[in-house]
Amino acid sequence: MHDIRAIRENPAAFDAALARRGDAAGSSEILALDEARRAKIQESEAAQAAQNKAAKEIGAAKAKGDTETFERLRGEVAAKKAEVAALQVEAKELDAKQTDILARIANLPADDVPDGADEDDNVEVNRWGTPPTLGFAAKEHFEIAGVSASMDFETAAKTSGARFVFLKGGVARIHRALAQFMVDTHVDENGLTEVQTPVLVRDEAMYGTDKLPKFGEDSYQTTNGWWLVPTSEVTLTYSVAGDVLEASDLPIRMTAHTQCFRSEAGSAGRDTSGMLRQHQFEKVEMVSITPPDEWDAEQKRMLRCAEGLLEKLGVPYRTVVLCTGEMGFGARRTYDIEAWLPGQDAYREISSVSTTGAFQARRMNARFRPAEGGKPDFVHSLNGSGLAVGRCLIAVLENRPTTGRLGETARGAGALSQKQTDPDGQW
Repeated sequence: MHDIRAIRENPAAFDAALARRGDAAGSSEILALDEARRAKIQESEAAQAAQNKAAKEIGAAKAKGDTETFERLRGEVAAKKAEVAALQVEAKELDAKQTDILARIANLPADDVPDGADEDDNVEVNRWGTPPTLGFAAKEHFEIAGVSASMDFETAAKTSGARFVFLKGGVARIHRALAQFMVDTHVDENGLTEVQTPVLVRDEAMYGTDKLPKFGEDSYQTTNGWWLVPTSEVTLTYSVAGDVLEASDLPIRMTAHTQCFRSEAGSAGRDTSGMLRQHQFEKVEMVSITPPDEWDAEQKRMLRCAEGLLEKLGVPYRTVVLCTGEMGFGARRTYDIEAWLPGQDAYREISSVSTTGAFQARRMNARFRPAEGGKPDFVHSLNGSGLAVGRCLIAVLENRPTTGRLGETARGAGALSQKQTDPDGQW
């Protein structure tokens, strides 16, 4: 959510920043509504003052026995009372309209975010590892002979429809081990607090984390009004909603491993084969809550937490900073980590690490008391995948080394040998 006072004070800067995201609407409609809303409030206050004045004069007229004046003033009070009520309703309606418009405008990009329209304009900032030379035509994860029998899309389609999967046997164990490895690394090495959260949330949690009102079609809602979380960013971030934290409480660093649910609205025909894009998937999420002056360092720390997981697993990757046209709605700056997938001969996203500034905090009224005193200020919230478990599984399967044991890398998660023995991918 944007601060109307900041827009009012510097509309040109707001318009210029919004234009970098390709939004030409600007501040004009917002400021017109704001002016009309404030005018109604002033009219209401003036009418209320006149009502109060007339109410005081009624008593004096009654004490003097001035019936004519008493009746006239009583009529004025009734009329002013009705006028005040009507003006307050109009002001409330204008306020709701202004709030709704503000809630649908994307966050403003940080100054150092590169301008651009699409993924071709993203800027690579890091690259690690060398894509393996396999010596044969690479196969996608679902085509590998030692994997395909344990990655059952037909049974999933029978029970749930397209974009679901049954994982079985060793593949299911690797998937589970990867999630455990991620959580353990975040807790034991990266200093995050593990949290088990619900996957069903109320409207307020989705709204507070900028998933509503604009993107309701991207998520699933139950018949009694709960939403299935698209990611535990929602629950972890909203856990501080309405709080006034002490400066000594910050930063708060959390991680959670949950099921995630996305309708994939608008992605028809994209990544329909395999388990790259599913309606139900698992993710280990990272969320940080910080003071306003620590967001940059915190985002880069979170980025290293995610990158470090891929390095431990030996998966080549590259990191890009997203251009203005590629960033998500609530982000001020986003880094994407893209793992190398031999089967696609391409790098594909496996993690996004974003800072939202005070965008979410203002929506959910999450604040802190500065150590030096003064009025409470909004915290900054950051979120990042650490990592998407299914996509990490794909990357591990397709980049299977000629030697090595994933179980050793995953620190006791299981003896998951993945030695390549022939071009058909038998394990």
